Amino acid sequence: MSDKRKHRGANPQDCLLFGEGKVPALKQAAADYAELLTKKYPQNASLKLVGDKFELTDRQRLALMRSCCSKEQSENRKFKQLQTSELAGKDMLIDGYNVLITVEAAMSGAYVFIGRDGCFRDLAGLHGTYRKVTETIPAIAFINSCLTKLELSKITWLLDRPVSNSGRLKKIIELHTSSEVILTDNPDVDLKRTEKIIASSDSIILDSCKRWFNLAAYVITQENQPAKIIDLSK
Repeated sequence: MSDKRKHRGANPQDCLLFGEGKVPALKQAAADYAELLTKKYPQNASLKLVGDKFELTDRQRLALMRSCCSKEQSENRKFKQLQTSELAGKDMLIDGYNVLITVEAAMSGAYVFIGRDGCFRDLAGLHGTYRKVTETIPAIAFINSCLTKLELSKITWLLDRPVSNSGRLKKIIELHTSSEVILTDNPDVDLKRTEKIIASSDSIILDSCKRWFNLAAYVITQENQPAKIIDLSK
C-alpha cells in the first residue's frame, strides 16, 4: 500500500497519548528514566522498567527515549552548544533530514518534545525513503530565513545518499536556498568529525561533535508554530 500522507508526524492517537491529562505522568516518567540513565543503568532495561511502571504505550516510550539522557550527557551537550550571538561569520553543517523533519512536524501541528538537553524532537520516522509533504517547501524556506538572520559564512546541508529521494530533496533545497547541499553515504561520521558548527538533535552526534547549535529549536520558536510542545526537559 502506497503512503498517501500529506503531512509530517501527525498521528490520530497522539491527542489521547499526549493530551493534557497525560503530561504529568510523562514528566514523572521522564524524570525517573533520566535518573536511571544518570546512574548508568542500561537504556533498554531502564525504559522498560519506567514504561511498565507508568503503563506507557510504545509511542509514549518512544517520546521518552528520544527526549531523555543522563545528567552527564546533558551537561556535556550544553557545554558544547553555541548561542546565536556566537555564530556570525562561522560555517555550519546541517543534519538535513534531522532538522527538516522536525520543523515539518512542528508546522503540521504534531507533538514536539523538549528533551533533557533542550533539543526539540518529534516522533516522525524516516524508514529508508523521504516523502515530500505539504510542509516541506515552507519548512525549507522558513529554515533558510532563520539561518539568514544568523549571518553565517557558509551553510551546507548534508543528506543521506542511501535514503530514497535524497537527490530530489537536494534539488528542492538548492532551488529555495543559496546553501550547498551534499549527498553523503554517512552524514553522522561527517558531523561527528568536523571542526565546523553542526546543527542536529541526534543524540549520538551531539555526544561526539565538537560544537553544535540547536537549530530546530531556534526555528520552531522564532514564530508561533501550530506544534503541540511538551516540555520534558526538567
